[in-house]
Amino acid sequence: MKPVTPLLTADVIIEMPLIDDKPIVLIDRKYEPYGWAIPGGFVEVGETVATAARREALEETSLEVELKVLLGIYSDPKRDFRGHTACSVFVGTATGKPVAADDAKDIALFDPFNIDVELAFDHRQILDDYCLYRREGIIKLPL
Repeated sequence: MKPVTPLLTADVIIEMPLIDDKPIVLIDRKYEPYGWAIPGGFVEVGETVATAARREALEETSLEVELKVLLGIYSDPKRDFRGHTACSVFVGTATGKPVAADDAKDIALFDPFNIDVELAFDHRQILDDYCLYRREGIIKLPL
């Protein structure tokens, strides 16, 4: 009998290093749960988590992303009201113009240290962890 496990997802915090202050890309979700979010989605059977992160970033932002580091794995059973997910969150870089596509109804660049919009899922906590990483080089393991 197969075990019942959380669904696997992959997100990527996309830094835009060629723009002053290195903003990040967030998408405004077209579907529930609504709000601004780190680009990402479900890992498909037959692909690696890293491949899924790059694919989802391309589908939602139209950007080719180079992954730099695994920020953490977020697996709180309450992080998504639709069901239990475990999400691998990467930090990556991209250049070019972000364009909203697929599940994104809008897209924008944000200063990660000053985000004043409603965020979906547990993305506020993830971005707080990212800011610690960016300021101090520390990766805080989510519990």
